[in-house]
Amino acid sequence: MSVRPFIREELRLDVDGRYPQMAASGAIFASLTTKVSWIANLTASGANSWKGDIWYKDGDSASFPFTTVEVQVISSSSSQRSAAVTFSGGGAASRVHTHRFKSPYFHPVELEFDSAQGTPAVTSVQTHAHANRPATLPNEALSIEMVYRRTGFDVKKSGGDGAVPLSLAGANARWSDMEMHDAMQSYWSRFANKSQWSMWVFFASLHEQGTSLGGVMFDDIGPNHRQGTSIFNDAFIANAPAGDVSPAAWVQRMRFWTACHEMGHAFNLAHSWQKALATSWIPLANEPEARSFMNYPYNVAGGQTAFFADFEFRFTDSELLFMRHAPERFVQMGNADWFDHHAFQQAEVSPEPPFKLELRVNRPNAVFEFLEPAVLELKLTNISSQPQLVHENALSAVDQMTVILKKPRKPARQFVPFAQYCLLPAVRALMPGESLYDSLFVSAGRNGWDLAEPGYYTVQVALHLADQDIVSLPLTLRVAPPRQYDEEFLAQDFFSDDVGRILTFDGSRFLSGGNDTLREVADRLSDRRVAIHARVALGNPLARDYKLLDLGAGSRDLTSAYAVGGKIAVAKANEDEAHKDLRSALIEKKDVGVESLGHIDYKYYVDRFSDWLAERGSTQEAVQAQEDLYQVLAARKVLDRVLQQVKERRESYQLKS
Repeated sequence: MSVRPFIREELRLDVDGRYPQMAASGAIFASLTTKVSWIANLTASGANSWKGDIWYKDGDSASFPFTTVEVQVISSSSSQRSAAVTFSGGGAASRVHTHRFKSPYFHPVELEFDSAQGTPAVTSVQTHAHANRPATLPNEALSIEMVYRRTGFDVKKSGGDGAVPLSLAGANARWSDMEMHDAMQSYWSRFANKSQWSMWVFFASLHEQGTSLGGVMFDDIGPNHRQGTSIFNDAFIANAPAGDVSPAAWVQRMRFWTACHEMGHAFNLAHSWQKALATSWIPLANEPEARSFMNYPYNVAGGQTAFFADFEFRFTDSELLFMRHAPERFVQMGNADWFDHHAFQQAEVSPEPPFKLELRVNRPNAVFEFLEPAVLELKLTNISSQPQLVHENALSAVDQMTVILKKPRKPARQFVPFAQYCLLPAVRALMPGESLYDSLFVSAGRNGWDLAEPGYYTVQVALHLADQDIVSLPLTLRVAPPRQYDEEFLAQDFFSDDVGRILTFDGSRFLSGGNDTLREVADRLSDRRVAIHARVALGNPLARDYKLLDLGAGSRDLTSAYAVGGKIAVAKANEDEAHKDLRSALIEKKDVGVESLGHIDYKYYVDRFSDWLAERGSTQEAVQAQEDLYQVLAARKVLDRVLQQVKERRESYQLKS
């Protein structure tokens, strides 16, 4: 067999240094568009020599038939070091290529850190500050840069970290999803020319939902897949366990762990207990007891005390192998070919599961208008005869479930959300027959718009719990064809990344092009259901003063926001416009709105709207909004406890008037 010549080759040798994986990997370019990646496990075959079988190939493997590789390092001096690589097997003549030493690291990455004024950026930890630690743990001041250098990355940063001034003048210092996402968009629009091996980490005090959210990672900001991570220092990660002997050290360590954990997601690492059902590059076993940055400390047997007693501030070997050697283009998204062949056969499903997971829609038939975003409802029910412990947010964290969307005669797709959240693991007892509920927005994510074209789709969900997977029955839904030319015309702009993000995060003041599209949709398609979603997303960010990251002008080299004189400015609310949009979507079209937005999201939006009205002195309108909410939900036979919540909220407004 003859092998065509290659124009460029790369080699990564992993046999020494910190946490050696005894592996080699490489990339071979046969043309500007043809590439094959390979990985081999190695054993020593002599002095400075290693040999092993090639067990993984990705890309144009037909041009690379080899099955064995041998690596001989020729010189020990880094300035003169080279490695001769011999490929053999697979019916092809052996081939030798010599590589010159380039770097002790596997990949470059740029990190930048900023914090809101009054919030410290926790980028280092003293490893012996807390007595609960491994006996063999070195005593050192460990930084995030050091963690990722030891992982194998050549970490670069400008060194310009600092506090970004808050021009809030008494406004709410808590951050909403839309504000934080806009900050990420603003930051990366300033440095739009940077490669994908870049990450920005922003430390703030609290998210608007309170102490239950410790951090969030926003994926694929802009065309080069840059990452943005926010850490909320004053969330539950600031609460040391009662009686802890060194609470300040515990908090510092937990904040440091949270930052490294969220950044790990940016490298496409799954949680330690979620690997088996991810769209993995290779089959992986779950590691629920792993002492890794990617495992929750409170998930292991013995809780956080047991976790930190053995935690060495590192990633597991399988995670290191992925970050060092997986093909650079690999991301855990896109076609879910495994589902087409095996569905959820690999799920760890109990023969007598204690839970039932239902996926449903709040309408008589699962038919969505063209352009109408699809909001589904998840229901998790205890079908056993005993109380069952479950996380309260089990249905809120989409990164803890696998969501598959399948169109007939098309490859299955895995829904991948724009963001991943680090939530407080509050456990509750779910009594027999009792259920948890949450909404699931599945139209748009990192894959783009998975539910856009007219036709039938099958949606199925696997929820990953601590020791089992709960799989829903498939839900078949239909996207109706467009009814008029305006819908087809506007679809060209509507099915964009910007519009998908605005709808996901309930609004934006930064993505002006997407807002223009939504405004045109709301005006020209006012009788269609998509207009309700558009008006909610347009009205939300206008209702209150809004934090925006202002980076000004100047250098385009990647640096911190602080270093370029950035500040957090406030865009004033436009209450009249917000009132018009939200009232139109939620009150004037309540019967259609509750069906299109779904019971859960509709109640959430009306509650926010009525609270906003009451804060501004429009008490009677707030009371009426809750009365309308009660009537529309009662007519749809929602749970009595939900109706009781509506009554109590309405009465709270009346008591204050």
